[in-house]
Amino acid sequence: MKFILTLALFIFIFYNGLSQITFDPADKTIFTQKMEAFKNAEDSKSENPLILVGTSFLGTPYIEKTLEIGEKESLVVNLRGLDCTTFVENVLAFNLLLKDGKNDFLDFAEKIETIRYRNEELDGYPSRLHYFTDWIRNNEQKGLLKDITNELGGISVEKPIDFMGTHRELYPFLKDDDNYQRILETEAELAKKALCYLPQADIPKQEENLQSGDIIALATSIKGLDVTHTGIAIKQPNGRIHLLHASISGTVKITEEPLVDYLKKVKNNIGIIVARPL
Repeated sequence: MKFILTLALFIFIFYNGLSQITFDPADKTIFTQKMEAFKNAEDSKSENPLILVGTSFLGTPYIEKTLEIGEKESLVVNLRGLDCTTFVENVLAFNLLLKDGKNDFLDFAEKIETIRYRNEELDGYPSRLHYFTDWIRNNEQKGLLKDITNELGGISVEKPIDFMGTHRELYPFLKDDDNYQRILETEAELAKKALCYLPQADIPKQEENLQSGDIIALATSIKGLDVTHTGIAIKQPNGRIHLLHASISGTVKITEEPLVDYLKKVKNNIGIIVARPL
């Protein structure tokens, strides 16, 4: 019930050529607070800006399906509750905003649109980068990051990525025939590309080549899916790489155990895909 009441507080605005934006007034307050905190931390050159942003979300509640709002796709900005993908998107958007020297909420919304949608533009539900390997490839084309999985010794496999098309009933927006057809077309294109991942058994010897701020996607053996979870690599005082992520167990947190050990407990995990923000 609490989540339903929260959704009722969302409002809608339009801005210059941007898509319809969906947010709560509290999101603007949180945005302003974060920007002020980041500004005050500018003198700390030793702090990785992306990690600075990521750790500012520690304790933020995990909430599923924050983007599934209304009857058609809108540009959702939600800083009060995150799933694993929107956590990574928000961190990357703040990082880009800081690099550009901007501090306006609507500029932030524009960064979110750039990251979340194919070719930087919201054009209905199917334009959202639903599959994370597609998200990585498209954002690599935008010059925002680089997939370094192959450089780390990743292997390529042929695997149909068609979970949405074969599980239409799980996605309310796919009741619309046009949305469904466009998703099938996207999946047909994804089928032409190999899935490259670093096998779980090979991660220990590559751990020293991972950096704080790397985007880590968890590849899966589940039929039709490429990735089940994502987060950000963070080196801890013990010298090991852990995962900073929006955990389904409740909030944004840092794994207690190193990434290598955490993955051993993730059902159906076969390894990781690594993307390095530029």
